[in-house]
Amino acid sequence: MNFLKLAFLTLFLIGCGQADRGKAYVTSQEGGISVIDLNSFEVIDRLEIGGLPRGLGLTDDGKFLVAANKDRASITVVDLETKKVLSDIEVGINPEFVRIKDGMVFVSTEPSSQGKPPAKGEMKEEEDDDDDKIPAKVAVVDLDTGKKVRDITAGPETEGIEFSLDGTKIIITNEADNTITVHDFDSGDLIKTVKADEYGLRPRGIKASPDGKYYISTLEHSDNFIVLDEDFNHVKTVKTAHDVPEENLHKGKSPYGVSFNTAGDKLFVAASGGYKKRSSLEIYDTQNFDKIHRIETNGRRCWHFSFTPDDKDILLGCGRSDEVLVIDANNFEIKKRIAVSGIPWGIVTYPRSTGSLDQK
Repeated sequence: MNFLKLAFLTLFLIGCGQADRGKAYVTSQEGGISVIDLNSFEVIDRLEIGGLPRGLGLTDDGKFLVAANKDRASITVVDLETKKVLSDIEVGINPEFVRIKDGMVFVSTEPSSQGKPPAKGEMKEEEDDDDDKIPAKVAVVDLDTGKKVRDITAGPETEGIEFSLDGTKIIITNEADNTITVHDFDSGDLIKTVKADEYGLRPRGIKASPDGKYYISTLEHSDNFIVLDEDFNHVKTVKTAHDVPEENLHKGKSPYGVSFNTAGDKLFVAASGGYKKRSSLEIYDTQNFDKIHRIETNGRRCWHFSFTPDDKDILLGCGRSDEVLVIDANNFEIKKRIAVSGIPWGIVTYPRSTGSLDQK
């Protein structure tokens, strides 16, 4: 089905009284951003922005998309009405994770990482060289002026970025030195350092609960996640995988992307390194963090995911199998597999929705 037919189908459904569910945007590490229509779950467009895009975010009004562009050490700002690149703003070496708040873009950088862009068709998992512990930065860019206004010094190889519910703090995961750092939103000054190595290795994903009372950080190399209270004190460590010989149980390894559902009663964790490197989506009850379900994806390197704006479905990007899975958010069944080439990395929607890279 071509793009024109899909556009007519969308208009027909809306005209018949079905609300427009919006669009999803998916970066591919080999270049480009795919646009998925959430009414048909088909790829309807591709934005060629050059470079190697990874993390991405959308402005509140949905007019501009911002992607971290690895090979140009920049963020690329795209006007979604014209589909044109407005600007490339230099932010630092190896930009990766993007969050947008109050017209400001926060993007993590990894100057000590020696990881190279994946070769086309290469199936080997990326490994970062953590020998050089160069202090990393989170660049802060003012979208109104198009300029970087400051840097926040974090640990080496910054990864995930989250905000406190009251908007006064920024929380950053730092892979190489196994820390989670808490900073003042306005100044970037360090408030607190959480040493995660007591509980595991390589913190990556970070997410605040919808009520702001606690935080979850995944520890990729220890197959677990930790729960921190609102003052960033350790509360609990939860395993995502258990080393057992049975094939059907050897799952949940290498957790990365993490998000609550909008209601906050469930936690979703994307685990990319299970049996034979097949990824899964692990689901927990947030009352006690007992695992209540596991979605077997049969996909590879499924890192990031997003709910649809109406919370009815989940879209999970699986980079090494070049696909985005559509999962029913109620019965957890896989409804569809959407082919997305070029090693899909990040995924967000508009209207903005809850997911591992964004928040409603």
